Amino acid sequence: MTGTHLHASHHDHDHDHDHDRGDAGQAEILDLDAEVLAEHTASLTTWLPLTSAPRRIVDLGSGTGTGTFALLDRFPDAHVTAVDTSAGHLRLLREKACARGVDSRVRTVRADLDSAPWPDLGTPDLVWASASMHHMADPGRALRRVRELLAPGGLFALVELAGFPRFLPAHAPEGRPGLEERAHAAADRLHAERVPHRGADWGPMLTAAGFTVHAERTLTIDIPGERSEAIGRYAHGSLQRIRSAAAASLGPEDLTALGELLDTTSPNSLLHRKDLAVRTQRTVWAARPA
Repeated sequence: MTGTHLHASHHDHDHDHDHDRGDAGQAEILDLDAEVLAEHTASLTTWLPLTSAPRRIVDLGSGTGTGTFALLDRFPDAHVTAVDTSAGHLRLLREKACARGVDSRVRTVRADLDSAPWPDLGTPDLVWASASMHHMADPGRALRRVRELLAPGGLFALVELAGFPRFLPAHAPEGRPGLEERAHAAADRLHAERVPHRGADWGPMLTAAGFTVHAERTLTIDIPGERSEAIGRYAHGSLQRIRSAAAASLGPEDLTALGELLDTTSPNSLLHRKDLAVRTQRTVWAARPA
């Protein structure tokens, strides 16, 4: 979940202030995702099958900078071009880059990558796209553009989560076992219409776009809640968004139980619970132009 939308069609708010509010909510989730999954993101950057350290990197769908900063840490001589459709996310990314003293190594580009032509992104040695390619209206076309973008011998790292993380124990003490799965199933039905490529097998799509997949790795993530107090906030923000998407499909008892989990004054609030965990899978495909 380190990436964000690469095109404007998913930001269908009626007013700019609604757009900004939606961006701010998503930015908070992206930052929590970065904090909670930092160790796993770093392990993916270490795993990449590179023949030499990249000097020019493009982060497609950079969001607030999870991948950008992991890559800057991993490759201290590299410069990263961070691409996103959200001006708010890119502003936060630049602020973080200044705070970390790496602003001279970061360039931000606001772009709608579903439109043609793409902006000038240079000739990168590495293109990184984490939780962003599934938002593309035409992923095949986007993959072909990435292939054309890469320097000879360059690497494309495409990272996707299997789905939104799960947080609650199997038997929720509220007496609503299966609540989280039902909420996810309802949200997934909605997302299947709007984002049909989420959860896709990208290997055949990469091959069809003219890549050779050199390596694929699936990372199983299971982080107990006591590892970080951010996990409660991550669960709260994530389930709040899922409830918004799933509300019309859930029964009144499930909505009540979800409301209790999201009520910050409730003893059952996700912000106060000690039995949470972050459970998901993340898959990375490493490919080069054929």
